[in-house]
Amino acid sequence: MEDKAQIQEAIKIQGEVVRKLKSEKASKEQIDEEVAKLLELKAQIGGDDGKHQFVLKTAKGTRDYNPKQMAIRERVFNTIIGCFKRHGAETIDTPVFELKETLTGKYGEDSKLIYDLKDQGGELLSLRYDLTVPFARYLAMNKITNIKRYHIAKVYRRDNPAMTRGRYREFYQCDFDIAGQYDAMIPDAECLKIVHEILSELDLGDFRIKVNDRRILDGMFAVCGVPDDKFRTICSTVDKLDKMPWEDVKKEMVNEKGLSEEAADQIGEYVSMQGGMDLAERLLHDQKMSQSKLACAGLSDIKLLFSYLQLFQVTDKVVFDLSLARGLDYYTGVIYEAVLSQAGVTPACTDAQNGSPAEESVSVGSVAGGGRYDGLVGMFDPKGRKVPCVGVSIGIERVFSIMEQKAEAAAEKVRTTEVQVMVASAQKNLLEEKLKLVSELWNAGIKAEVMYKKNPKLLSQLQHCEESGIPLVAILGEQELKDGVVKLRVVATREEADITRADLISEIRRRTSEA
Repeated sequence: MEDKAQIQEAIKIQGEVVRKLKSEKASKEQIDEEVAKLLELKAQIGGDDGKHQFVLKTAKGTRDYNPKQMAIRERVFNTIIGCFKRHGAETIDTPVFELKETLTGKYGEDSKLIYDLKDQGGELLSLRYDLTVPFARYLAMNKITNIKRYHIAKVYRRDNPAMTRGRYREFYQCDFDIAGQYDAMIPDAECLKIVHEILSELDLGDFRIKVNDRRILDGMFAVCGVPDDKFRTICSTVDKLDKMPWEDVKKEMVNEKGLSEEAADQIGEYVSMQGGMDLAERLLHDQKMSQSKLACAGLSDIKLLFSYLQLFQVTDKVVFDLSLARGLDYYTGVIYEAVLSQAGVTPACTDAQNGSPAEESVSVGSVAGGGRYDGLVGMFDPKGRKVPCVGVSIGIERVFSIMEQKAEAAAEKVRTTEVQVMVASAQKNLLEEKLKLVSELWNAGIKAEVMYKKNPKLLSQLQHCEESGIPLVAILGEQELKDGVVKLRVVATREEADITRADLISEIRRRTSEA
């Protein structure tokens, strides 16, 4: 009984939490998360008959999408796929789970976020963490040396979900990659052009694309006195600069990672630098940086990259930023990240990677990232043959949450179906005629709908069209049937015209193409 009393007390407290959030008009996701906790507690007590109650909720870090949300998602996907196809990409698919060893050792400190599946007495498997490592495995397995591909699919991370900020355990990634031996920086420049096109077309607000190079980072670490075996771990710390102030990053380097204070201060000087081609030129003549062949190779490539970006007319949005690190172990050359800096975004759209609320006119987090990974395919090839690759991944969940928020703020009516015409009747006993007509329309490739009632009221049929955004109604009545016509009504203006059955399909096509 004591346990029951404790649970009841917990229910009372959790109920207060939910009520407080509702009164503060918190986001739906935040309220849903707390309501789910409340339902779990209530289920522990059980029903009146003492039986354990079944809790209806989605798993932690996942969510359902309603038709309106799916319509927005579809619009975003179509924009992205259209861009990928415009650039000549083909698509592939890979299994949702891979052999555990395929994924092991590819993600640095993030490897702890991989979902391992229970051993079913066969192979040890894990859910895919991204689409890049499966792509590299696919290339090595099929001995493919050049391909330009896109892949849109769900990935899984055992992250601490902050769903109000677009951070989930199951989410989509949209990847575009170019594999093959090509001249320096031409494919890399195209990847950045693609990011620029997608973000401009989606009209999410102002954005910046930060660019750096792993070789510049490694060269910088070397000249600043970072021991070789600490490169990757210091790189992971530098990667937190978009989430933490420099003082905290330095503290982690010195206190946790064992780096000397002097080396950390020297790194601090470099990572505060931002610019364009001019900065790359200046660093090539920098007293320390010029001592590193690796850094000089990276800086020369950054200069070349900017010259191509000028031709693509996207340099207004691209900045060479020495603080950009990207924590994944497999990057070998150019790395980049697109960040939104949209004014007036509410905290519901904060950075999915850092979980801190966005302030007005401040970065709301990364919406795309990628880079060059020339060694990854070689890790899977039995003979270690390398296939150079460069790619980009669009952070689609962040984009969705911003698009959803914009639609809500503008009170935009989002259509969830594409029905062009509703087949309706003005009198009773016309179901057979309506079914014949709707079948003709479907056979002609027209998106049409009919009410599932024998004798629906005309008013309720017209109301359905207004609510669903259906632009046209084809009305049948006894007189129309005698005359061999259909009354075609425009829902928005309520104007009507009698159209012969022979001309109906072409008239619907004409009117819907004009809309």
